[in-house]
Amino acid sequence: MRRLIYAIGFGLILGLVSSCGGGQTNSVSLNETIGAEGIVNLNKGWAYFEGSATLEEIGKVVFTDSVDLPHSWNATDAVDAVPGYRRDQSWYKKVLNVESVDQNSSYNLYFEGANMVTDVYVNGVLSGNHIGGYLGFDIDITAQLKAGENEILIAVHNRIDRELIPSQKSDFFLYGGITRDLWLEVKPKSAFKDFYPQITHVGGNTFDIQIGVSGGSGDQYKIVIKEDSAELVSKSFSGISSTLSGFEAPTLWSIDNPVLYTLELSQLDGGNVVHVEEKTIGFRYTEFKEGGAFFLNGERVLIRGTHRHEEHAGLAAAMTNEMHYNDLKMIKDMGANFVRLAHYPQDPEVYKACNELGLLVWDELPWCRGGLGNDVWQANTMRLLDEQIHQNMHHPSIIMWSMGNEMYWDEDFEGGGAIQPLRDYLTKLCAKSKEIDPTRPTCIRKFYEGADLVDVFSPSVWAGWYRGKYGEYEEALDDSRKKYPRFVHMEYGCAAHRGRHDEKELSVKVDGGWEEDPSKIGVSNMAKNGTWSETYAVDLFDWHLHVSENREGFTGNAQWAFKDFGTPLRPENPIPYINQKGIADRAGNLKDSYYVFKSYWNKTDPFVYIQSHTWTTRFGSEGEKKAIRVYSNCNEVTLTLNGEELASKLRNEKGFPAHGFVWEVELKEGMNEISCQGTFGDKVVNDDLNVEYLIKEAGKADRIVLEKETIGDLIKVTAKVVDKEGVVCQDYRARIYFDINGAGEFIKDQGTNDGSEIIEPMSGTASIFVKEALGGESVVECRNQDFKGAYIKL
Repeated sequence: MRRLIYAIGFGLILGLVSSCGGGQTNSVSLNETIGAEGIVNLNKGWAYFEGSATLEEIGKVVFTDSVDLPHSWNATDAVDAVPGYRRDQSWYKKVLNVESVDQNSSYNLYFEGANMVTDVYVNGVLSGNHIGGYLGFDIDITAQLKAGENEILIAVHNRIDRELIPSQKSDFFLYGGITRDLWLEVKPKSAFKDFYPQITHVGGNTFDIQIGVSGGSGDQYKIVIKEDSAELVSKSFSGISSTLSGFEAPTLWSIDNPVLYTLELSQLDGGNVVHVEEKTIGFRYTEFKEGGAFFLNGERVLIRGTHRHEEHAGLAAAMTNEMHYNDLKMIKDMGANFVRLAHYPQDPEVYKACNELGLLVWDELPWCRGGLGNDVWQANTMRLLDEQIHQNMHHPSIIMWSMGNEMYWDEDFEGGGAIQPLRDYLTKLCAKSKEIDPTRPTCIRKFYEGADLVDVFSPSVWAGWYRGKYGEYEEALDDSRKKYPRFVHMEYGCAAHRGRHDEKELSVKVDGGWEEDPSKIGVSNMAKNGTWSETYAVDLFDWHLHVSENREGFTGNAQWAFKDFGTPLRPENPIPYINQKGIADRAGNLKDSYYVFKSYWNKTDPFVYIQSHTWTTRFGSEGEKKAIRVYSNCNEVTLTLNGEELASKLRNEKGFPAHGFVWEVELKEGMNEISCQGTFGDKVVNDDLNVEYLIKEAGKADRIVLEKETIGDLIKVTAKVVDKEGVVCQDYRARIYFDINGAGEFIKDQGTNDGSEIIEPMSGTASIFVKEALGGESVVECRNQDFKGAYIKL
């Protein structure tokens, strides 16, 4: 919810009804009693029609499906086995049963977000529309609302439209639907529409707070700042703006102590309160020093971050508030202090979580690729920037406004990649940003010709992935710091197929530099030639952190990206259509790399993690030394192998890899029991892992073997590629294809390692889950071009 609205005045009974199949009407929500102003959630029970139609045509359609919001029609089709995903229109319908309509009240539908173009009809009349996704908007339905039943029809489409950002050529899906919460707001007609607090640091803990008010016929206001329920300061004023000067904040908002306050604005008519709204604020000040580091409240902070796309397996962008919060909590628990919201504004719950958890935010306008558009495109883009900053400027977590990402690539309009027009338009965007919010710096990533137009710039540096080797990262940072006065490094990392490991993984050396250069076709790089193993990812991230944590005056960086996410541009990846650069998979299951970051960044919650819990079979010769690594933030770690306690090791802050927690051991043939114990002050933590060690490596892949395991009410089917002796061929990576016949049903189209019909094996194995079907037999098959296949009966 964007804001808290007090219920003031008399009661109004609102019944919520939806029209479903056969023309029947069914109650889908509890009756709500709200006042002359109030707010009610409308997420539940919308009749749904997936198809393109005019208003006249939709009146003849029988809606047979029902959905709850948030909802996307691309929840699974974007990552299914069929190329492409649905870019079209859908309709949502609900009946509002209003006992009476107060003539002094206004009624608004508030969308937290709908992608990409939305039209709202009430009782067959267009109430309003919104062009552009990823931002909240109001639709006033007062004029069309009547006592009794009111039919609400909402048409949303995500059709290809080059006059809208982001470009369809972006490296992520443009999911369609009402992808966030929907509310009905009721408030007095004379009430203001919204208000915008601008907080300016003037020294010490002292701030000026400028309040701008939009809409409304009243001109008497009172502003109050509260800590919990205690009133700290208040001021009355007339007009559409005022400044509360010299407010001394009791406590500043910070990463470790994210103290928040409530800013309450009351609209008055004489001595009576007409309308009240609240926003959460925090007080802090920031600085990006030229040629140096980032400072929060006058203290240096090394930016330790990641990036987040708004999506989840099986849901696409239609995530619940709990899911949004859980993503940010996992990021905070890792020890991160920063998140770039890529590449668009995200759900209000995301900003709320970042405010509460103490996460710094890079908030980005969704100008991603496509170049510069026509006049309509430019007007849409400028308006969306205005909406974004006004909606989000009160969040203390946001420290800069990004004007876009890779905007010059893959022009949608002829000539859209021309540099000078791009520079001219970027200049206008930056000016608009400063006009609305002069307190925050502007930034962009990877538009080198516009680096001088923004306050903070990030080049593209992918050492060890798109070009070169990860050992060149130090050189890359030094070079960038010389070129760009205020430099922060957004995006580094590599893809990792969760559960894939490689005994022989090495970086590919490329002469000529470390920076990504997509124009050089055929340049050897790990993205094309590597195995996409977790083993390599651990090494790369360990080295990047080793460098960034020990660079004097370095501003900081952010790993790309926290979770795997869907993209139409990568059909040939090990999981088709999934960008696998996450340190968690698309469902939030952690990869080994997560623990690398946690070992560097988390200073409060002790842990030990033996690399790797998905690497439980290893190969080698008899007597060969194998490295066992433990990633931990503990001061001291002891390793035990097959009951024998090995030497303890002390943490070396500058040690690479794993801060020195590495043991070279001889594993015995067969099963090995490994355990470790870490001490963190007076706390003790443990981890255990069983590893099968095979002296003889697998021979040539001979066949696929299927196995099944019942887990709860699901059956897990695992395909193993083995040699003639039945040894798993861990290096086998050709795609395999699952198929099912009979009464069962796959849990598929999830974009995960165990939720995809088409997938490359991890370390010679791949799995998929089957819903048990009562009263019938199922047969699961698995095959590819190398093998005629195998089948198993369920």
